[in-house]
This record gives sequence, C-alpha cells and structure tokens, in this order.
Amino acid sequence: MNLGDLLMIILSLLLGIAIGYIIRQLLYANKAAKDKEEAGNILKIANEEARNIQLQAKDKALEIRQTADAEISHRRSDLNKEDNRLQRRREELDSRTDRIENREQTLNKRQSALDKKTNELENMYSQEMEELQRISQMTTDEAREILLREVEKEARSDMARIMRQIEAEAREEGETRARKLIASAIQRVASEHVQEVTTSFVPIPNDEMKGRIIGRNGRNIQAFEQAAGVDVIVDDTPEAITISCFDTVRREIAVRSMAKLVLDGRIHPAHIEQIVKKERDEVERIIAEAGDQAAYDAGVPGLHPEILKTLGRLKFRTSYGQNQLEHAVETSQLAAVIAAELDADVEVSKAGALLHDLGKAMDHNVEGTHAMIGAEFAKRYGVPKNVINTIAAHHHEVEQESVESVIVEAADAISGARPGARRESLEQYIKRVRALEEVANSFKGVNQSYALQAGREIRIFVRPEDIDDLDSIRLARDIAKQIEDSMQYPGQIKVTVIRETRAVDYAK
Repeated sequence: MNLGDLLMIILSLLLGIAIGYIIRQLLYANKAAKDKEEAGNILKIANEEARNIQLQAKDKALEIRQTADAEISHRRSDLNKEDNRLQRRREELDSRTDRIENREQTLNKRQSALDKKTNELENMYSQEMEELQRISQMTTDEAREILLREVEKEARSDMARIMRQIEAEAREEGETRARKLIASAIQRVASEHVQEVTTSFVPIPNDEMKGRIIGRNGRNIQAFEQAAGVDVIVDDTPEAITISCFDTVRREIAVRSMAKLVLDGRIHPAHIEQIVKKERDEVERIIAEAGDQAAYDAGVPGLHPEILKTLGRLKFRTSYGQNQLEHAVETSQLAAVIAAELDADVEVSKAGALLHDLGKAMDHNVEGTHAMIGAEFAKRYGVPKNVINTIAAHHHEVEQESVESVIVEAADAISGARPGARRESLEQYIKRVRALEEVANSFKGVNQSYALQAGREIRIFVRPEDIDDLDSIRLARDIAKQIEDSMQYPGQIKVTVIRETRAVDYAK
C-alpha cells in the first residue's frame, strides 16, 4: 500500500466521522425539539389543572365559610336564648329570696311569741310542781322512783311473759321440725345396740397354765410384757388372766397373742416374740381393712392410706361401751341424711362426720384434745379446709364456719345419745349426777336441786323472794351454759327451774 492510498483511507475515515457527527447532531436537535414541544404540552395541561384546582378550592372555601357563618348564627341564637333563660332564673331567685326574707321575719316574730309563752308555761309548771309536792308531801325524785319501780315491775312481768311465749312457740316449731328430721335420719340409718367392750381377759383351761405363763423366775411373762408392751396380771381369778394397757391396739394384739400361746401350749421367750409379731401384723391388716370398709360404708372415697389406717384403729376403741369406728360410720350416715334434707354439702358432711373422732386413735400419744389432734392429722394429709373445720369444731374448740360443721355436731350427738348407744359404770353415773347437782346449787337463789331420768334432767327449786319470773329464765340459761362448759355427758340435759310462791293464813 502506497502513501496515496493511506491518505485516501484516512480522509475517508475523517469524512465518515464528520458525516456521523453531523447526522447525530441533527437527530439530537430533532429530539430536543420534540421534548420541548412535549414539555410545553405538559406545562399547559398542568396550568389548566392548577386553575381548575384553584377554582375548586375557592368554591370549597366559600362553602366552608357559609357553613361556619350559619353555625355561628345558630350558636349566637342559642346563647341569646340561654342568656334570656338565665335572666328569668335570676329574677325568680331574687323574688324567692325576698319571700324567704319576709318569711324569716315572720318566723322570728312567732319565735319571740313562742319563747314568751314557753317562759309563762315553765313558770306555771314550776308553780304546779310546787303545789303537787306540797299536796303529796313527796319530792319529784321520790315520785319518779316510785313510778319507775311500778313501770319496771310491769315491764319485767310483760317481758317474762313475752319471752316465755316466744320461746314456747320457737321450741314447739323447732322441736317438731327437728323431731321429724332426726327421726327420719335415725330410721334410715338404723343400727344395732351397743356391743361389748373389748375384753381384757384371756380364758385359760386351768390354773396350772398360769404357772407356765409366768415361767421360771418370771421369764415368760416378762418376755411377753416386753414384746407386747402390756401388763399381764395373774391373780386369783379362776381360769383367766388379765391384760392391762392404755393402748387398745396393743391390748388387742396382746389378747390375741396370749390366746394363741395358751391354745398352742408352747410358751417360751422365742415363741412368744414370734407369736406377738405375727399377731401384730394380723392386727395391722385388720386395722387397714377396717378403715377401708368404714370409708366404703360411709361413702367417703379418696382418703389418704394413713388416714384410713388411723381410722381403722378406732375399731378397737370404745366410749361408754360404744364402738368408736361404728359410731364414726353411723355419724357419717346420719350427717349425710341431715345435709340432704337441709340442702347442705353432703360430701363435706359425710367426710367430716366420718373423721370427727380421728384424734381418739392417737390421743394417748399426742398432747391435746382429740378434736384438734384429728384436725391437725387430717390437714397433714390433704383433707379439705371445710372438712377440717367440721372435725375441729364439733366440740366448739374452734368457731364453726359452715352449716356442715353444725350438722356433724348434731349427728355426733344423735349417734351418741340414741337409746342403747352408750352406757357407763355405776360409779361414773353417781359422780356425774352429783356434779350436776353441785353445778345447780352453786348459783345464788337456788334452794334445792334434783337430778332425774339418769342425769338427763335437773330440776331446780328457787327461793321466790330472791328470784322472780324473769330471773328464773335467766337462771335456767346460766345453769345450762355452766353444765355445757364444765361437764362431759352423752346427749343433752334438760334444765327446769321451778319458782313457787305459797300464801299461808289461819282462820281463828
């Protein structure tokens, strides 16, 4: 390639570049013109829209202003009306104030006249009182005292009559309803009379067996007492030995063990320990079964095994000859019937009645009353709070918080006081009767007292010059309260106060 060709090529390139630039500039110019035209159109449209918006805004502002003017006019009218009303009210108040002032002036004048008349009446009253005292030869205080005595005497007589009438009506209605309820409960929960007290005597075939029981140097009887935790009394009682222990369960174990040893004939320390252990396990099994059966008979499920086991121990405890476990079941059944009749909580009543004497199964080993011991024990094993209150409150050691607590107390009294339920020894009976009469005789105004119907009634004769009719009613209540607080007895005791006035004269 020569230089001329190279120059031609360069010139061609430069010419192409120049032509491309010129074409590009022309295209840019056309595009700019089109963009300018389009921008002008957009601006024109925007100006038209702005004018339309401005016109609409002016119309809206005019409308708002007209509305505000109308509202202001309405408010102004309301304010004018309210102002007129307040003005009329002010005028009425002013008029009323004037009338009140006039009335006050009138009342002041009347008060002055009344004060004057009052002073005149007081002077007349003083003169009349002086004249009355002169005629009656008696001062005002003396006349007042006589009048008060007469009024008090009449009032006390009326009060005693009304109190007797109210108490008689309440007693008649209450006793009728209570008699029906209790009769229904007892009829539906009938049970046999009291069973024999758990015996502490073990029969033996002959007196020779006593020597074998004692053993050489007393080793057999000592081994038995140590293993069973009881006292064995071998005396002159023919063909019997006595087992003594304050714990009824241990005594039962000892009685059963001694009976087995006498029947078996092999009596020596090793065999004694074996038999006692075997009988202890057997009694524990009987206790567990008795607790389960009692809960089943009473219809109280879900009790803790320890509670059932403790409850079963009552099988071997009696009170006045009444078996405590049977008493607990009977009380629970009675409480259920009473609670159902009174629309109370039957389940709480049944559970509280079944467990109300739970503390008697452990009161030899724990300090406190059986009600509080049983309540604490039940609380420890998750018994509900309302049931615990029925246990603790059935002897009023704590306040009764529900009607179920009252029902449990009533069911306990019914079970213990029904005919044939309990018995007591002659010595205890005489002691209780004497204590009953001593309580009655300790009150002022009592002349004589007599315990009747095996200590279920106390009749008290009072001196009529010391005790009037109203005091007789109060005395009966006070003696009944003193008996409740100081004595223990099954059932209830009727307190009868007799006031008798005798007038004696002689015909000559």
